[in-house]
Amino acid sequence: MTDLAAAQKVGKDDLEASLEKYRTELTGYSYRMLGSSFEAEDAVQDAFVRAWRAYDKFEGRSSLRSWLYRITTNVCLDMLNAGNKRALPMDLTERSHQSTAVLNPQPEVTWLEPVPDSRILPSTADPAETAVARESVRLAFVAALQHLPPKQRAVLILREVLAWKANEVAELLNTSVASVNSALQRARATLADSPVKDTDPADPLDEEQQDLLNRYMAAFQGYDMKAMAAVLHDDAIMTMPPFDLWLKGHDDILAFLVNQGAGCRGSKLLPTFANGTPAFAHYKPDPEDESRMAPWALQIIETSGGRITGFHCFLDTKRWFPLFGFPEYLSKADEAQ
Repeated sequence: MTDLAAAQKVGKDDLEASLEKYRTELTGYSYRMLGSSFEAEDAVQDAFVRAWRAYDKFEGRSSLRSWLYRITTNVCLDMLNAGNKRALPMDLTERSHQSTAVLNPQPEVTWLEPVPDSRILPSTADPAETAVARESVRLAFVAALQHLPPKQRAVLILREVLAWKANEVAELLNTSVASVNSALQRARATLADSPVKDTDPADPLDEEQQDLLNRYMAAFQGYDMKAMAAVLHDDAIMTMPPFDLWLKGHDDILAFLVNQGAGCRGSKLLPTFANGTPAFAHYKPDPEDESRMAPWALQIIETSGGRITGFHCFLDTKRWFPLFGFPEYLSKADEAQ
């Protein structure tokens, strides 16, 4: 008896628990497809509802996991066919310079969204699988996927990230193996035209990476621009969604922090992980209440060769901090203790 045939014997009372086993990996798949943490969770929930309604017709010819991936893929394709496409500022505008920087906000639906590692990366004992999973949810990689047509995106993720066989993908997408191979070849060619920047693996952080992050935290919280210059790569990139501005090079970034970003002096950073890389919840002094620190940004950090190559500051903290489990405010009295 196949595991699907066995799963077919699970009563509907036990179906919810059977579905929940796949929530994290399906959310990760949907996130790579959609580029939105909230849409990914909605897609999986929709897929579970569809699976519940169709369960009586489930015949067990494939595994429960494959069946759920088929349903989830269809949900994602429906959402993508509605025109949703997300990006980072580098994909939308020309590079800015600090002296002429203008903060132009774009609608929420424009932006690639951050996501907590815990929501999308299933636990696995295989270090190689873990490395691939983390690499494939990095902001730069998911942004690159957004340039692919929806079905090519699905094929690339299923074949190269999840290591499905061509015939398995063909069955899931109701197409031929030749079509799957052709779509994969075209997807690879598109990604090769805009290669994804390398980022050091971070699972777990090694001693050098942890030291770099500690020095970055100390420099940012002390607003020490000399120390910041020492940890930033010469070609580091800073972005600030929902603004379409992006800066390249530590000179422009540091000048921006000293001038337009002067309100961040005296900030506090709390570490976390997002998109397979280190991240920080960024609080700054609250201009309306001297007793507390106000949320300002979720910073996602990219590193390479012992330097920080990028930090992406997502400013919509009303969305991100609850998702990551951070408090709305920090008390300065608590920080002093």
